[in-house]
Amino acid sequence: MRDGCGRTIDYLRLSVTDLCNYRCRYCMPAEGVAKRCHGDILSVEECVEIGAAAVRCGVRKIRLTGGEPLVRRGLLDICRGLRTLPGLEELCLTTNGSLLAQMAAPLRKAGTDRLNVSLDTLRPDRFAAMTRRGRLEDTLAGIRAAEDAGFKNLKLDTVLIGGFNDDETGDFLNLTVEHPWEVRFIELMPMGPCAEWERSCFLPGEYILKKHPALRRIESKGVARRYRLPGAKGTVGLISPLSRDFCGQCRRVRVTADGKLKGCLHSREEIPLRGLHGAELETAIRSGVLQKPLRHYLTDRPSDTPRTMNQIGG
Repeated sequence: MRDGCGRTIDYLRLSVTDLCNYRCRYCMPAEGVAKRCHGDILSVEECVEIGAAAVRCGVRKIRLTGGEPLVRRGLLDICRGLRTLPGLEELCLTTNGSLLAQMAAPLRKAGTDRLNVSLDTLRPDRFAAMTRRGRLEDTLAGIRAAEDAGFKNLKLDTVLIGGFNDDETGDFLNLTVEHPWEVRFIELMPMGPCAEWERSCFLPGEYILKKHPALRRIESKGVARRYRLPGAKGTVGLISPLSRDFCGQCRRVRVTADGKLKGCLHSREEIPLRGLHGAELETAIRSGVLQKPLRHYLTDRPSDTPRTMNQIGG
């Protein structure tokens, strides 16, 4: 499946909820979001049906997002339903890790192939301040449980924020020395609550390379530039949507928890999918893909989307 710019689109990020048990400062307001009526959010059956239609259109990888996916009732049923789809090569999930200690083994059994865990700091006080309610020890216990459940090649997603965690980059790199994980430093994007933050908060990925010159470039996969410290078991990834945008190589579309297809995280345009079935649903997906914009304009202005990250799907 190709978009209007000729890019192959084979990756769907499917949000299963806009709720989260954290209130990360760059993602959600302190008061959180109002809980929607049950009927306002995609049902288990709708999630699987949309996933199936996307796979028939050419999607080969689905990532479940939120909000926090692990707070979604019926999540394991969604995983089981998607995993049976002919043609789906990879089913992934992004989580804050707080509930993984209980959920890692069931997720693996339900067919989830790979996990990304959001982890922005290794200091308990900073973790509590950023999440406004989380405990670092819960996420670390979740990572251990994920490994015990058989998840390989774990990825830790770290939003790089000047004045918050830029003095911890060495600690994160040390994790890759001892563990076969990929720590991915992601540039902070001007959207939602952080759109008006000071410019000093927005650090480019090159900051990591200048601060840690021992990193050596290795083969890249997807949008992340990848590196390794000499002798390390794991790797380091740099995701730079601002300083080195990868729009020309973008292979993804998103579906929000309320059933809207977005060609770009930062675009206002959305295609409603709820109530559509069969060929009509596939046509809507293909139409949304064709409307995927050439690029975002984050270097010129904040994100165009009126939604916060949790409302779209991280």
